[in-house]
Amino acid sequence: MTGRTIWIQRVIVLTALVLIFQTGWLQLVDPTYGQRADRTTLVRRTLHPSRGLIKDRTGHLLVHNIPVYDLKVVYNQVPADIDTGFFCKLLEIDKAAFVKRMEKNWKSQRYSKSIPFVFMDHIPAKKFQYIQEYLHLFPGFFGELRNARGYFESHSAHTLGYMSEVDQKRIDESEGVYALGDYCGSTGAESFYEPSLRGAKGAAYILKDNLGREIESLDHGRHDSLAISGDNLILSLDHVLQAYGQQLLQNKRGSIVAIEPSSGEILAMISSPGYDPNELSISRHRGTIFNELLADTLNPLFDRSVMAMYPPGSIFKPLLALVAMQQGLLDPNRTIYCQGAYYSGGLRRGCHPHATTRNVAAAIQHSCNTYFFTVYKEVIDQGGYTHPEVGLTKLNELMSEFGLGHKISVDVYGEKAGNLPGPEYFDKLYPAKDGKWRSPFILSMGIGQGELQLTTLQMAHAAAIIANEGTYTDPHLLVGREPQDSAFRKEYYPRQRVSVDYRFFEPVIEGMSRAVRAGTATQAYIPDIEVCGKTGTSENSQGKDHSVFFGFAPRHQPRIAIAVYIENAGWGGSVATPIAGLMIEKYLRGEISEPRQRIEARMLEADLIHDPQS
Repeated sequence: MTGRTIWIQRVIVLTALVLIFQTGWLQLVDPTYGQRADRTTLVRRTLHPSRGLIKDRTGHLLVHNIPVYDLKVVYNQVPADIDTGFFCKLLEIDKAAFVKRMEKNWKSQRYSKSIPFVFMDHIPAKKFQYIQEYLHLFPGFFGELRNARGYFESHSAHTLGYMSEVDQKRIDESEGVYALGDYCGSTGAESFYEPSLRGAKGAAYILKDNLGREIESLDHGRHDSLAISGDNLILSLDHVLQAYGQQLLQNKRGSIVAIEPSSGEILAMISSPGYDPNELSISRHRGTIFNELLADTLNPLFDRSVMAMYPPGSIFKPLLALVAMQQGLLDPNRTIYCQGAYYSGGLRRGCHPHATTRNVAAAIQHSCNTYFFTVYKEVIDQGGYTHPEVGLTKLNELMSEFGLGHKISVDVYGEKAGNLPGPEYFDKLYPAKDGKWRSPFILSMGIGQGELQLTTLQMAHAAAIIANEGTYTDPHLLVGREPQDSAFRKEYYPRQRVSVDYRFFEPVIEGMSRAVRAGTATQAYIPDIEVCGKTGTSENSQGKDHSVFFGFAPRHQPRIAIAVYIENAGWGGSVATPIAGLMIEKYLRGEISEPRQRIEARMLEADLIHDPQS
């Protein structure tokens, strides 16, 4: 070993001894180090991201964020001699409320004395600015910025949805995404697109002194992470059409759904009675308002556009005609004579007076019950009178392609499947001991009554398929996303086709056009716009019948397909049809023409809830 190596070793040993001595001095003799540790607390502060905004198809802002604050506390950091009198006055609470908010079930896994929990939530930003000036006097308390949802308009509550506090089950299943006190989308688009809207949390590590004052970021912020804002969503809704539809449905029970046939984009989806979405924005009064809405006998929380399942009435007839023609059981030029009723199995089923229906178009124009009872029975009996299950199965296979009997949307929250009953359903309804069911047992479904049930969305979708002569895109709300760090991303949806030949759509469309020009749906007639539609009167054993309409416009290169269902409004041409016509004109022209403003006034003034005879 050389002398140089020996000297290097001595220097290393000496340096180590100096460091050991200095460390010992700091820890054992000099109190500064320990006092600083005693005076300093490391706090991890969650940084909540800005939730994604929601816009309509024109870029109009539907849902924005309102800054609010949660006042949080770490129980172990609150001194025993805190000035509760001044603190309670600052927060506008009494001492009993203070004690109640501080004391938790510490045996529960939900709370810990060393982990922050919410002392007071949903404090408006302006109020919190005042509170914050005095927070340094109250160690253990700090504010955390959150976002509540805000709405500039009072429509679209069901479609947009609302947010709720996450429960323990969701926290446990979220793999750290959610924590106690977090909120997430509970219904509507807020729920369906929660993963895109919520963004990602960040964190800041802060050193505080024993008075609760912030000293500095830990290691100059090297351990911090930024919150990542959620994606903005562009929905297919037209906010002008939404607002207008809500006006038309005021004081009525029912729904409107409008679809762009070329894309499947939902232009309007309105349910009435509804509620102002601002009422369920996150606030301290939200629980009370929610309970009031829940107790309301008009059921404003129920989305009638996709949750209510109704017999469609005579709007089923165009679909039946298409299926029967495709199956070779109905010639487009077939004449079926009607003597004011259809007779089968000893029963008389009535029809209204009209001209002889010499073809499918005329049958749809005049909505002849006899014509479609006859056609339906032949469809069901195609396998023989004693084997109705054969015909019903074949009928349902094609009806399913039109969206009946199953959910059809890509992203509509809460959608129901409706009811397209098959042989198994009627086997249970009519047990063998009572005799096997036959076509006369289910004949009412031939005119859209009986056990058949559709949602308003399914009705509008069927109208869109007819408008496109058999092609369609599944109904959807999302047009695209606007991520915070990249350009707009459009969503793409596949185009599909039903198994009905193109040539069979023309007589049906012609019949729907005639119905508006000179048939049962003249209240939807718009000069210079060829509207094709079909009325329906859905029988209601509990009271006044329901008014139904579906259709599209213009006839060539259609831009809107629509379904309107108004409960207890009478026959289809009385309320649903004029409302549909007004919606179509509003969308295509932007305003209601002077000759039709009288119809508009009548629909706006009609009150079918408080004055059913209006």
